[in-house]
Amino acid sequence: MFKHILVPVDGSPTAQFAVEKTIELAKAFNSHVSTIFVIDPYPFTGVGTDFAYGQAEYLSAATAEANAAVKAAKAAFIEADIPVEASVIESHTAWRGVVQAAESMQVDLIVMGSHGRSGLEKLVLGSVTQAVLSHTKLPVLVVRD
Repeated sequence: MFKHILVPVDGSPTAQFAVEKTIELAKAFNSHVSTIFVIDPYPFTGVGTDFAYGQAEYLSAATAEANAAVKAAKAAFIEADIPVEASVIESHTAWRGVVQAAESMQVDLIVMGSHGRSGLEKLVLGSVTQAVLSHTKLPVLVVRD
């Protein structure tokens, strides 16, 4: 049923829980898995010109964080003997990167963790999961730890 599953990660415990659930699904359906981390290369657009550090420093730190997250996810899938491909991609928004990756990879299912933000925190930080749900026609399994 689900031959190719996409699991976006961000290094959080919630994303790790999504990896664990994806392992269970992949075993049940004999699925191939792709895991991604989406970096926004221009996170400061529209914020102004006073940054704690510059664009190059941001990209370096974001890339290091992304590589660590996909490496950890990939290791979990390999340990579970599940075929996996891991990549770091760039997109102006995380949700757009997830949706575009899902379409280009022709996945059957997206498994995502949700932090369960509400109120002001959701307004300020947004909800990547909610945006993915709103912009894809693919099945999306949302997990919370």
